[in-house]
Amino acid sequence: MPDYIPNVRLRAWRNENHLSRAEMADRINATPVGIAEHLLCDVERVRRWEAGEVKWPHTPYRLALTQLTGVQPEALGFTPNKQAGSRLIEATVMPADALRAEADLYGTMQLAQQLQASDVGTGTLEALAEAVDLLCRAYPVVPAGTLRDRTQKRLAQINHLLAGRLTLDQHRELLVISGWLTALLGCVHYDLGEREEAETARRAAFEMGRQVGHGELIGWAHEMSAWFALVEGRYEDVVTAARTGQAVAGTSSAMVQLTLQEARGLARIGDRREADRALTRGAEVLGSLPMPDHPDHHFVFDHAKWVFYAATCYTWLADDDRAEEHARETIQMHTRPDGTSNAPMRVADAHIDLGIVYARRGDLDAAVDEGMVAFDIDRRSLTDLVNRAGDLDRVLRQRYRREALAGQFHERLVTARRALTSRRPELLD
Repeated sequence: MPDYIPNVRLRAWRNENHLSRAEMADRINATPVGIAEHLLCDVERVRRWEAGEVKWPHTPYRLALTQLTGVQPEALGFTPNKQAGSRLIEATVMPADALRAEADLYGTMQLAQQLQASDVGTGTLEALAEAVDLLCRAYPVVPAGTLRDRTQKRLAQINHLLAGRLTLDQHRELLVISGWLTALLGCVHYDLGEREEAETARRAAFEMGRQVGHGELIGWAHEMSAWFALVEGRYEDVVTAARTGQAVAGTSSAMVQLTLQEARGLARIGDRREADRALTRGAEVLGSLPMPDHPDHHFVFDHAKWVFYAATCYTWLADDDRAEEHARETIQMHTRPDGTSNAPMRVADAHIDLGIVYARRGDLDAAVDEGMVAFDIDRRSLTDLVNRAGDLDRVLRQRYRREALAGQFHERLVTARRALTSRRPELLD
């Protein structure tokens, strides 16, 4: 798992201008500076720039990049070497331990006494906010059913507090805390195929955000609408919900996520030009945000997630070379040396993207292998898994209907659908 922060702004510029890394390297060499300085830019150099391994290219290359793109290096996502913070920040508490840390936190803040007194102090509010953050950081790796039950329990306790003696400021802060927790619950419900419960939670989170005027929370509620619509095949609704949320989200992770959801909706519709523009806008907003302390937090958008979203967009746009490039880098960025992952759901989707690319290229064995890997990954969003595996299954059945391997994958998908509709994820084990 690399230690570098991907340069998504440079990558977005290249993608929007429909250049391969080799083509971009050639154009850099052909600039006036490139010719005068005899530059030897190549595919590997561009890859290292985009991977974040080089944060500040040598002067001739910076000048050539400016001549090629018309913008300064900083606007392309580069930062001078003197700036610190070049490494991706690992969470102080690893996501796998976040659930235990959250339980310990509740145990030490004497919540039971606070509940009995119906009187909330500053320390309790801070501890509650920290506990919710821990639950949001547990989302990528903790089984959805486990996280749902814990989140419901905490919401019941917070709702008890809301009914007690509170100042206006305390009431507002508790509503925000409850809003984030409710949004998380909606996401987990949807992962488990509990559609009605997910929508109820989403609406509740939206209402809490509206009551306190919290633009980012409202934005995430709209993002959930876009996500639901994407999975359900309502692609025009994806774009509408994403753009509605952008109007209120401000400069935040929610704004980036909404912009990338818009890109995914546009990709599903087949609008390459507007999808590229949305990806670029998302990269620009992301570049203006501070580096997150906890990129594993579900409501934080990190640079690696941009690469993941781009992979799926280009898969749907049938830009196979670009889809493969982004999918492989997604898997690399989220795979530890021991083979485990800090973002298994992203990795599963990336394997599906690779499977679709292989299927289009005529490599049935590799396509099915990639698809089966996605089914075998531990932390599953069943709703998303079934939806994305369905993408691969359609390509396999169109091209390899009579092949036994394609049939085996289809049977695995049927089992996953049964697990989703019956709400029995253990059927996949």
